[in-house]
Order: sequence, then C-alpha cells, then structure tokens
Amino acid sequence: MKKITLIASAIISLMAPVTQVNLSQASIHMSEFNLASHQWRNRILLVFAPNSQNVSYQQQVQLFKQHQQGLNERDLLLVTVLEQGTSYSNEQAIDTASAAKLRQKFKISDNDFRVILVGKDGGAKRQDSNVVQAETIFREIDAMPMRQQEMRQKPE
Repeated sequence: MKKITLIASAIISLMAPVTQVNLSQASIHMSEFNLASHQWRNRILLVFAPNSQNVSYQQQVQLFKQHQQGLNERDLLLVTVLEQGTSYSNEQAIDTASAAKLRQKFKISDNDFRVILVGKDGGAKRQDSNVVQAETIFREIDAMPMRQQEMRQKPE
C-alpha cells in the first residue's frame, strides 16, 4: 500500500504545482502519536498553540531547541500540537487525528497556548499558559523521585 502511495505521489508531483507537491509529500511522512507508547520511556513536553505564527509558541519552541542536551538527558520528548498546521513529535510530523486526541485529552481549546509536562508515568505534572523557561522545567523534573533515581544510577 505504501508503494502505491509513493507512486501516486510521484505522479501527482509531475502534474501538480509545487505547493501541492509539498502537501502530498508531507502527508506521506505523518505518523500517529500515542502518549501510552511512551509511558515509562519518555517524559513528554507538549506545546499547544493555535498555529505556528503564535508568538508564545515561537518563543517556547526556540527556548526548548536551545536546550536540546537538557531535553535528551531527561528523556524529554518535545511534541508541538497546532490547531492549524502540522504538529510534530521531535521534528517528525504527526497526523491531525493524533493532535486532536491530545487537545481533547488535556481539554485545550483551539486558541489556547499551553505547555504541559507529562511524566514517564503518563500523568500531567505541570501546566503553564505562558512561556516557561527550560530551566524551570528541568528543575521540576530533577526534583522528581524517578529522575533522582535515574541520576543516581547514571554512570559517571
């Protein structure tokens, strides 16, 4: 089925304007995102916004991208969830149905900006409706018992 989709996309790209080609190719790489599949493996940092032009969204994503090492050290996965536009999990596009499920689960309206930290146990640990500093998130995670245990077990 994937091969047929790729062939169809190639044919469309020969016949379609450039904007349509980009939309076709983007849809091939979208995948489903499910919080449960990350339970006990990753902490999740959800950033909800109406669209990528939202100023708070832009500031927040930029702040977190500047601290990629800190995210990696804490097994933290950045997931951006947009009402309009493409949502991402660690720069991998996720489908609109997955984005809608996340909005519904956390009761986020279309125009809300929200940052939610989800622990490895799957529970929401923190919610912010304003831009939050990466160091603030890191301090909160580092104070958690599970993270304390991870730091003790980590080889020097």
